[in-house]
Amino acid sequence: MANTIFITGASSGLGKATAKLFQSEGWNVLATMRNPEKETELIQLENVTLLPLDVTNPEQIKTTAAKAIAQHSIDVVFNNAGYGLMGALEAFSDEQVLRQINTNLLGVLRVTQAFIPHFRKKRNGVFISTTSMGGLLAFPLHSLYHATKFGVEGWSESMSFELGLHNIKIKTVAPGGFATDFLGRSLDRNSMPEYKELEDKLFTIMDGMMEAASPVEAIASVVYEAATDGKDQVRYIAGDDAKAAYARRLEIGSEESRKEIRAMILG
Repeated sequence: MANTIFITGASSGLGKATAKLFQSEGWNVLATMRNPEKETELIQLENVTLLPLDVTNPEQIKTTAAKAIAQHSIDVVFNNAGYGLMGALEAFSDEQVLRQINTNLLGVLRVTQAFIPHFRKKRNGVFISTTSMGGLLAFPLHSLYHATKFGVEGWSESMSFELGLHNIKIKTVAPGGFATDFLGRSLDRNSMPEYKELEDKLFTIMDGMMEAASPVEAIASVVYEAATDGKDQVRYIAGDDAKAAYARRLEIGSEESRKEIRAMILG
């Protein structure tokens, strides 16, 4: 019997690339997105089922998870839905703050919670969440994004202990830059004149990072590795840029790393 993966945020980018990779490897794929009726590519693939899911909607999480479990025995849940919020904290409305936390952090927690009983009963299963090298080190003007990604990293490490009691694994995939339309589609930017110089410098650096970005298929292959390698390992650093940045942070320590990033961006 084929294995099955449940994916959030599968309408584009890493979610879609992961759905296509797992399908090509013979898996059943339950690909979720806010508006599945708009999807034209995945719907044509054999053994791919589209389901509606907005991860900021707790009731829809429960009903979609139940529908998925009724269709298949789920083997992997990939928490991938998310977006970036860029700007100074004082520039954001409370609605924006809540949307960032609901999407990137609470959505991950609630989707995971919905599938734990299923995995516990079968004494098997893997949870994987997309974090970022922004869950391991921080850049200016992304404080809320970092709060959610650092949160998922710490939460996953803690969850590994309780889930391990039931032979369930939990993992994170932390990419650096990868070639999608993230900066245009998935980045919500608030500007204030008091921070414009910093914003401009940061965007120049981010543009350079995107030029050296990994292909999204390379990041999807790390998701596949995490899903299938059977290792007791929580963190998977994905992409040469993320590996280099994380190795540098471990080498010189968090405080020196922070000063190095400040010097790079602020001069």
